[in-house]
Amino acid sequence: MKILVLNCGSSSVKYKLIDTDTDRTMAEGGVEKIGLNDGFLKFKRADGSKAITELGLTDHQGAVQAILNNLTDPKEGCIKSYDEIDAVGHRVVHGAEKFNTSVLITDEVIQQVKDCYDLAPLHNPANITGIEAISALMPNVPQVGVFDTAFHQTMPAKSFMYALPYKFYKEDGVRRYGFHGTSHRYVSQRAAEFLGLDLKGLKMVTCHIGNGGSITAVKDGKSIDTSMGLTPTEGLMMGTRVGDVDPGALTFLMLKHGYSVEDLQKIINKESGVAGVSEISSDMREIEAAVKAGDERATLALDMYEQRIIKYVGAYAAEMGGLDVIVFTGGVGENQTGVRENVCAPLAFMGVEIDKELNARTRGTETEISTPASRVRVVIIPTDEELMIARDTQEIVSKL
Repeated sequence: MKILVLNCGSSSVKYKLIDTDTDRTMAEGGVEKIGLNDGFLKFKRADGSKAITELGLTDHQGAVQAILNNLTDPKEGCIKSYDEIDAVGHRVVHGAEKFNTSVLITDEVIQQVKDCYDLAPLHNPANITGIEAISALMPNVPQVGVFDTAFHQTMPAKSFMYALPYKFYKEDGVRRYGFHGTSHRYVSQRAAEFLGLDLKGLKMVTCHIGNGGSITAVKDGKSIDTSMGLTPTEGLMMGTRVGDVDPGALTFLMLKHGYSVEDLQKIINKESGVAGVSEISSDMREIEAAVKAGDERATLALDMYEQRIIKYVGAYAAEMGGLDVIVFTGGVGENQTGVRENVCAPLAFMGVEIDKELNARTRGTETEISTPASRVRVVIIPTDEELMIARDTQEIVSKL
C-alpha cells in the first residue's frame, strides 16, 4: 500500500510517500514559506541528490497540490497518477483526551480536532488545513489522523494532573498531555525488537532529544510519564524553549517588566533554552564547537542541557522501580556523541556502562552502545515518525 504522510505546519508541509509493503520511502521533501513570494519545494531525487523548485504559494492547498504535482511529474516523480496513492496519513499535534489512538478522518473527527485549537493554536489549525487540502484535491482517498498526544493517554492521573484547583482540569482540560508520542511509541517498539526483548515487563526510558526534546517512561510498552506537559514548553531545556521553570519567576518578570502574555510566550518558546543561556545558537553542533573553544556561557548551556536529561532519566527509573533500557533518538540523541556519554556517565550507579569508543564513532544508526557488563542496555534508535504514521494508516484503511 502506498501511503502519503503529511506533516503540516503553519507555513510548511513536510511529506513522505511510503510503500508499507516494504517500508520503503519512495519520495520525501517539503514545501516551505507558504504564503510568501519566495516559497519553495525541496525534495530528494531517486539518486539521493536534493533539488529545489521555487513556488509562489498562497495557501496549504497550493502546497499540497505542488507536492502531488512533483510526485506525478514525468521526470522527477515516482508515480504516474494520484490514483496510486491508497491513503493519506496526517500528523496531528493535539488530541487532548479525545483520542488515545489513530483514527480515520471523518467530519466528526475534524470537529473534535478543531475543539482542541485552544490547546494547540499554532499546530492543530495547520493540521486541519492539510486534511482539508487533501479532501479538496483527492476527495475519495481515505485519510487517517495520528496524534502526538495519543501514546501518552495511558499515563495515570497522578502523572498527568497538575496541583492546580481541580476545576481547571474539569472545566478547561488543563493537565499534562505530552508530545512526541509517535516517536516515543516507534522507538520503544523498535528498541525492544532490535534488542530481542519483550515489551511486557520491560522498563524503558526513551530520550527524544533535539531542538525540541522530551523523555518518556515506558513500562510494559506503555507511557506512564513524560516530560512535556499541557504544551511542549514543559520539561527539558531545549533549543529555544525554557523547559521546567518556577511559574513564580514568570509572574515576577511580567510584573517587573510589564510583559504581556504574548511577550512571555515569545520569551519562553523562542528566546530561552540553549540559545537564551549561551546567546550563541540553539544548534548543539555550534554549542559544542564553542565549548571546545573555551566559551564559558556555551559550557554552562551544555551542562544545563545534559543535567536535565540525567535528572529525568533518574527520576523515571525511580518511578518505574528500575530500568532495563535507555533509548537515544532525535537529532541530538542520534548524532551528538558527547551528550550521550555525558548523560550516561553519572548513571553508572544504576549499572549503566557504555562502550565509549563505539559511542564516539556512532551517528544515526541503530546501535547498542552499552557494554556486555552493563546492567542497563543503552541503544541508539533513529526515529521514524512517518513510518509509524504510515503503518497506522495502513492498519486502519485495510479494515475499510
